[in-house]
Amino acid sequence: QVQLVESGGGLVQAGGSLRLSCTASGIIFTINAMGWYRQAPGKQRELVAVISSSGGTNYADSVKGRFTISRDNAKNLVLLQMNSLKPEDTAAYYCNANVRSSIVSSAKNYWGQGTQVTVSS
Repeated sequence: QVQLVESGGGLVQAGGSLRLSCTASGIIFTINAMGWYRQAPGKQRELVAVISSSGGTNYADSVKGRFTISRDNAKNLVLLQMNSLKPEDTAAYYCNANVRSSIVSSAKNYWGQGTQVTVSS
């Protein structure tokens, strides 16, 4: 019903920047929170940043001051600007959105396919 498509990952040197984007499409009535998670090899998936429909944000301590999450509600789009990247930021990054498909349905969580971010030292 709802698809999330991410883009913007890649290989960057430590100290560099990348911007991830994620667009939601499909049967969408409203999108509540949108966020980014990441998973490094051998580790659990962890929250990176989340933004509410009204623009409130929350960040993992490890990325505060370096990453900025934003969204464009008209385009069903969420962005993650990543600056001052470190090798420990290397992971697959996943977009998440909490979506209601109709006024009578409950919200469901959807995930993107993931985009790889690799930071070299």
